[in-house]
Amino acid sequence: MSLHSKDIDSAFEGAGKKLGLEIWCIENLQLVSVPKSSHGKFYTGSAYVILNTALLKSGPPQHDIHYWLGNDVNEEDSTLVSDKALELDAALGSCTVQYREVQGQETEKFLSYFRPCIIPLDGKYSLRSGKSNGETYKISMLTCKGDHVVRVKEVPFSRSSLNHNDVFIVDTASKIFLFSGCNSSIQERAKALEVVQYIKEDKHGGKCGVATVEDGKFVGDSDVGEFWSLFGGYAPIPRDSPSAFQQQPDTPSTTFFWINLQGKLCQIAANSLNKDMLEKDKCYMLDCVNEVFVWTGRNTSITERRISISASEDFLRNQGRTTGTHLTFLTEGLETTVFRSYFDSWPQIAEPKLYDEGREKVAAIFKQQGHDVKELPEEDFEPYVNCRGILKVWRVNGDELSLLPAAEQMKLFSGDCYIVKYTYPGNGRDENVIYAWFGHESMTEDRAAAISHMSAIVDSTRGEAVMAQVHQDMEPVQFFLIFQSLIVFKGGLSTQYKKFIVEEGIVDETYDEKKMALFCIQGTSPCNMQAFQVDRVSTCLNSSYCYILQNGASVFTWIGNLSSSRDHDLLDRMVELINPTWQPISVREGSEPEVFWNALGGKSEYPREKEIKGFIEDPHLFTCTLTEGDLKVKEIYNFTQDDLTTEDILVLDCCREIYVWIGCHSDLNSKQQALNIGQKFLETDILVEGLSLETPIYVVTEGHEPPFFTCFFAWDPLKAKMHGNSFERKLAILKGRPSIEASVRNSWKPYFGETTPDSLRSRSVSSNGLQGSGSPIPSISSSKLNSADRHRAFCETPTAQLLFSESTLDKDSLTGEPSSSSKSTKAIQFNESEAGVSSLIYSYEQLRVDSRNPVIGIDVTKREVSPVAFILE
Repeated sequence: MSLHSKDIDSAFEGAGKKLGLEIWCIENLQLVSVPKSSHGKFYTGSAYVILNTALLKSGPPQHDIHYWLGNDVNEEDSTLVSDKALELDAALGSCTVQYREVQGQETEKFLSYFRPCIIPLDGKYSLRSGKSNGETYKISMLTCKGDHVVRVKEVPFSRSSLNHNDVFIVDTASKIFLFSGCNSSIQERAKALEVVQYIKEDKHGGKCGVATVEDGKFVGDSDVGEFWSLFGGYAPIPRDSPSAFQQQPDTPSTTFFWINLQGKLCQIAANSLNKDMLEKDKCYMLDCVNEVFVWTGRNTSITERRISISASEDFLRNQGRTTGTHLTFLTEGLETTVFRSYFDSWPQIAEPKLYDEGREKVAAIFKQQGHDVKELPEEDFEPYVNCRGILKVWRVNGDELSLLPAAEQMKLFSGDCYIVKYTYPGNGRDENVIYAWFGHESMTEDRAAAISHMSAIVDSTRGEAVMAQVHQDMEPVQFFLIFQSLIVFKGGLSTQYKKFIVEEGIVDETYDEKKMALFCIQGTSPCNMQAFQVDRVSTCLNSSYCYILQNGASVFTWIGNLSSSRDHDLLDRMVELINPTWQPISVREGSEPEVFWNALGGKSEYPREKEIKGFIEDPHLFTCTLTEGDLKVKEIYNFTQDDLTTEDILVLDCCREIYVWIGCHSDLNSKQQALNIGQKFLETDILVEGLSLETPIYVVTEGHEPPFFTCFFAWDPLKAKMHGNSFERKLAILKGRPSIEASVRNSWKPYFGETTPDSLRSRSVSSNGLQGSGSPIPSISSSKLNSADRHRAFCETPTAQLLFSESTLDKDSLTGEPSSSSKSTKAIQFNESEAGVSSLIYSYEQLRVDSRNPVIGIDVTKREVSPVAFILE
C-alpha cells in the first residue's frame, strides 16, 4: 500500500525522521503541528495524532502512531483524525502500529510518553495561544490510579467523590493536598506524589505548600484540619463508595472476524487461532472484549484499511462497548506481542539485517578464494565490572563442595555442576556475583544441590550478592570475561554422573590426556577465550572456527576458511594453555591429510557458511506477581530507574539473559524463590520471542545492583541508597529532605574469612600475557589514605576475618582453611587517629544488653546488624 506525495498532508513532511515524539492536532479541520512546549497538554475538545519514533538495537526505527480523542471532541474531528493516522502510516511505508486512545482510558504505552501524567484541559487547542480560551485558575479535585503509569481523572469537588480505594489530589491556590484512601497501595500513593510535584511546578511555578492526609486520621495535624475544612468539616466516608476505575476481567474470550469490502463483519468459527488463517489480501478483526485488534494484510489497499477501521469503530459503538476498550491497528509483519499471544505457536521469523548479512556473505566468498578481507566488526561488549577480581570455583558432588585449586578452576566438565564466586571492587566495597553452572550432561540431583549450595553462600554474604543460574552453551559474555580462559571437557567426576553412566551402560567419555579429543576454540580476545570439547566427528567442524584435534601422540590445529587472524591467535594461546608440551601440526581447511580425517572417523559434510549471531533485542521490564504458583506479569513501557519500586518484584528481559530484581519492601524473602520466578517467566515467554528455558537468570537485590544491570538505566546512585518505602522516598524528595544511606555505612563491607593466593588471577600469564591483581585492594601508600579510606582498606584486608551467621556450608569447603572450635574472639584494637572511625569498633561486652559500660547511640533492637568487627585468635 502506498500513497503519492500529493495525497499526504504537508504537515507530515519529514515525519519520523527524528527520534522521540511528534504531535499534531486537528484545528478547524486542518492538521497543525503542536510545538514541543505543549507536548503533554491535551484539550478535551480536540483530537490529536501522536507519532513516537524509537531507534532499536537492531533493525529499522520503530514507529508507533496513536490518535487521541478528547471526551468533548466532535464527530467530524474524530473521523478526520482517524484518517490522518492512516495517512501517516502510509507515508511511513505502512510499517507502524496504530492505537486509538480515548481520554481517561489511554493505554499504558501512551501514558508512558508523558510521565508523570497527562491532565486534560477544558476547551479546544488553539495554535495561537496554546491554551483554551478564557482559562482561569480554579480549585480542582483529581483521582490517581496506577502503580507505574498514572491515570489522572478530574472528579467533582465534593466529599462524596472521596473513597477508601483511591488516591486524591485537591489543588488549591496556596496548597496541594494528597489524600490517600486506606485501601490504596503504597505504589499508587508514591506515583500520586509525582503528580503533585508536576502540578506544583506546572501550575504554581514551584511556589505552593504540599500536605499529605491519610484516610481515617483527622486530628492532631493542622494540614488535616485545613483539608477537611474545604469540605465543611470532617465526616466519615461511606464504605461502599465505588472506585472511579473498574477492574477488567483477566481472561477475556475471543471472537475472530473477516471484514469484507462492504465493511461487514463475518465471524470465523475456530477452536483455536493459527497464523495461516490470516491472508495477505484481507482484513480481520480479533475481538478480545477488553481490546480489539484490526489486522490488515500487506496486499490490501488504503481504501480497504479505511473500511476496516470504520467497521471496527462502528462495531464497538453498536455493541455499546465502553470507551475503555482499546483499539489497535496492525499491518502484517508488525504484530504486537499481545496480538500474537492469542495465536497458537506463532512462528519465530528472524528478520535479517540485509546490509550486514550481505557484507558477511561477500567477505566469506572472498575468503574462500584466498583473499584477505575484513569481516564485520564483532559486537562490542562492555564488561562493566572489574575483570581482575578474585575468582573461586567449587565442584558440586551432592552435599559436598570441593574448592578447585587456582590452576584447575578454569577446567570444567560437562557432566558436573559448579559454584563460581567472583569478588570484585565496587563503589567503596567489594561486590560478589555467584553462579551455579550446569553442565549439559549434569544430573538433576547435582543441579538441585548446586542451587542449595549457591543460596547458602549468598546467605553468608548477608544476601547482598548477585546470584545467577547458568547452563552450558548459554553462558552470558560476562561469565566468560571473569574466567578470561575457560576449557570445558566432556564427561564428569561427580558420584551421580558416574552412577548414571554405569546404570545406563554408557561409555565414560570423561577427558584425560591419554584419550583422543576434538576442541572448538571460541572467544574475542586473550581475556575472553574458550575451548569446548565436542564430539570427535567431522560433522562438528565449522568453517567459522578453529579446532584442536588430539590424536594420541599427534596434535593437529585446524583453521577454518572463515576464521580471522584473531581466531588464529586464540588458537595458539589455547594450545599452550591446555598442554604446553604439545607440538601441533597446523592444517588449513581444504588441505587436510588423510590421517586427520581418519582420526575423525572419516570425512563428511559440515557447516561452511559464516555463522551470524542473533540480533540483540531491546530490554523489556515487567512487574511480576506470583500467587499460588501462578505468575502474572505486566510490561512497563519506556521504563526508568524510578520504575524499580521497592515494594515490587520485577523482571528485566534482555533476551539473552533475564534479571529478577527484588525490592527491599517486597514480599519475597528467598532468592531461591526468585530463581523460580525467573524460570516461570521463561516458561511463560510473555513476548513470544522463543526464549530458551536455559536462558541465564540473574537475581538482583535492591541496593546491590551490579553495573551490568544498571547499564540498562540512566542510573542515579543516590536514588539507590534511599531509605523507606516508595511513598516515603518520594515525599522526602518532594520536601527536599531525601533520606540517603550514610556514606561510612555504605563503604563498610565485612570480609567473610576468605583468603586467596596472589597467583589466583595470574594463572594464564604464559598464554595470554596478562596478569590480574590477586586482591581488590589497590596498592597505595598509607600516607595518602584519609581516615575513612584506611578504615575501608582495613575491613577489606584478608587478615580481618569476621564472623557471620551460621551457614549450611562447611567453613573449610568455602575458605580452604581449617576451622577451630577453640578459637576465641576479641575486639579489634587499633589507633583512633589512623582509623578515624573507632566508634564503629566495640568489644563484645560493650554490646551486651546487660553491659556495665554499654555503647551510647546504638539502637539495641538493631545491634545485630550494626557494623561490628571481630578477629579470630
